[in-house]
Amino acid sequence: MGNCCSGNTAEAPATDDKGEPKHKNDNNAEEGESDHPANRTNSSNPKPSHSASQSNNKNSKAGAIGPVLGRPMEDVKATYTIGKELGRGQFGVTHLCTHKATGQQYACKTIAKRKLANKEDIEDVRREVQIMHHLAGQANVVELKGAFEDKQSVHLVMELCAGGELFDRIITKGHYTERAAASLLRTIVQIVHTCHSMGVIHRDLKPENFLLLNKEENSPLKATDFGLSVFYKQGDSFKDIVGSAYYIAPEVLKRKYGPEVDIWSVGVMLYILLSGTPPFWAESEHGIFNAILRGHIDFSSDPWPSISPQAKDLVKKMLNSDPRQRLTAYQVLNHPWIKEDGEAPDRPLDNAVLNRLKHFRAMNKFKKVALRVIAGCLSEEEIMGLKEMFRGMDTDNSGTITLEELKQGLAMQGTRLTEQEVKQLMEAADADGNGTIDYDEFITATVHMNRMNREEHLYTAFQYFDKDNSGFITTEELEQALREYGMHDGRDIKEIISEVDGDNDGRINYDEFVSMMNKGNPEAQTMRKRRDSFIA
Repeated sequence: MGNCCSGNTAEAPATDDKGEPKHKNDNNAEEGESDHPANRTNSSNPKPSHSASQSNNKNSKAGAIGPVLGRPMEDVKATYTIGKELGRGQFGVTHLCTHKATGQQYACKTIAKRKLANKEDIEDVRREVQIMHHLAGQANVVELKGAFEDKQSVHLVMELCAGGELFDRIITKGHYTERAAASLLRTIVQIVHTCHSMGVIHRDLKPENFLLLNKEENSPLKATDFGLSVFYKQGDSFKDIVGSAYYIAPEVLKRKYGPEVDIWSVGVMLYILLSGTPPFWAESEHGIFNAILRGHIDFSSDPWPSISPQAKDLVKKMLNSDPRQRLTAYQVLNHPWIKEDGEAPDRPLDNAVLNRLKHFRAMNKFKKVALRVIAGCLSEEEIMGLKEMFRGMDTDNSGTITLEELKQGLAMQGTRLTEQEVKQLMEAADADGNGTIDYDEFITATVHMNRMNREEHLYTAFQYFDKDNSGFITTEELEQALREYGMHDGRDIKEIISEVDGDNDGRINYDEFVSMMNKGNPEAQTMRKRRDSFIA
């Protein structure tokens, strides 16, 4: 898919053995049972008063459901002014766009539906939206602001990266110093670590798919173009040949691979950063593939004799032809060359799911119930990634995650915790206190807060508590709601109310409720200022 920023260098995906472009998920791992809780539409019990489709599409005209996104079609031009072209890829054209109400500029990638030739193409676009929702809030991932579908096209409105492609900056520089390359690689591998810890393989990592937020020398780097990305669980294996020729791992060409392919691609990028040339090169795509399969890496040509042994060691370990021997993202971050100036951690990075669980643990019961109500309003595309993660952790397919499954699931994501730490996270997410985490509890505890804090969701949750529609939540109403969700732990309800009751009148109005929901959320203030720019 096309990039969200300036540039016109997008490469077509690799082809299969018939010369056809390949870009669909062909996971040959077995699917779970159809009655597994994660296979149903997300819902909480009892039901909130507004459905997801009502709250998410309040600005849409009642009408046809779009075949790609599966929700009512909307006109992107009602909300955004579409401007100049920024880039063009195999499927999409990216334009500058401006939010009419706020004047904020974004990038709008338009994918023509006539180019989506089959159901796999449609699934690719749908999954791209799901994955971008799933990765919401990650600092080095381009943020999806909204997704629209009309009769002709699907439009993805994303964060604007005005600094252009990393590829262009590499060309300008020729190659990077080792120190600069190490710093850049650290950021790239941290992005890969985040994706893998959240159950996502990018499958098309290359310099063109890393954008610079602005034109400054130290501009933040953002990963983009998740059009070939897939959700995966431990042990899943994929077989379609996807990606861009120079960066494809040998096991992709052998049609059996997993998340290790992303490390290979980044290893190719590191080689280019240090030398200015790709490690596997030929005049034709077929020749490039043969070079990749041979696996010979040239360390004799300039500038390699003057490059440090540690840098060469890391390149070799990232470009190991055996994916089982290749370094993981965590191992790359702990390699001596990367750690030279001491910035890489000595312990595993906290992954995004762990961070969300820790944040959830710190919340009061009132806020947790409100989030449970809101989680029931979220659309399938918003929680698909978490659904896959739940299924991955629920190894016995019981519909619940036990203490041991949570511990093993976090360990597989590269996070080692003490027994006590896992128990604390378990207790936080286990709302009804039955010793396991069910599907609804998992979604509630791990969904990113920018999905929860949208105006329509907050209002729906407030209405759930405000049973008599008085405009206030009373002690009796809060107690009733906590009991309904099995979360009344005997604590004095008046004490919970007093924490939120800003004007000390013994009840909670809407503004006090919103303030509670935003408290402790680092993005809350920005989100309140920009709420009307969040569409999807």
